[in-house]
Amino acid sequence: VLGEIAIVRVMPNTPALIGEGASALFANEHARPFLEKALSIFSSVGRAVVVDDEDLIDAVTAVSGSGPAYYFLLMEEMIRSGVELGLPEAVAKDLVLQTARGAGLLATEAQNRGEGPAELRQRVTSPGGTTEAAIKVFKEGKVGELVSAAITRACDRARELAK
Repeated sequence: VLGEIAIVRVMPNTPALIGEGASALFANEHARPFLEKALSIFSSVGRAVVVDDEDLIDAVTAVSGSGPAYYFLLMEEMIRSGVELGLPEAVAKDLVLQTARGAGLLATEAQNRGEGPAELRQRVTSPGGTTEAAIKVFKEGKVGELVSAAITRACDRARELAK
């Protein structure tokens, strides 16, 4: 339909507003000469990666474009739970936000060493401890399946919107 028009398709996310975004770019064959410039632009507001298949932009949308909302939802629920357990709301918010920030930075450092989130989770999960008890509830609730289903639904919706 677009013939020989150069197109770079990009999916950034909202943390780009503070220079901490995650963006994925796809350049069609006519846009290859512009790809480095586009990468430079989006790298100025966070991390930018290239995908080789335009269809992957829908998966990117589901994983990182919508991703901040998933973390915000988890933070909302952690704050709510902390308040239900008696924490003042301001304290619960401070603790949850700093925990999210610290966990993200720790995961980034671990990735630079070739480790992933699973190794970090295992290190903080003491046998018979509080974290293990909570993780067991998450697994019993099939949180992995819920996350997969939600991201798949978001990807499907991105495909619908792209038509």
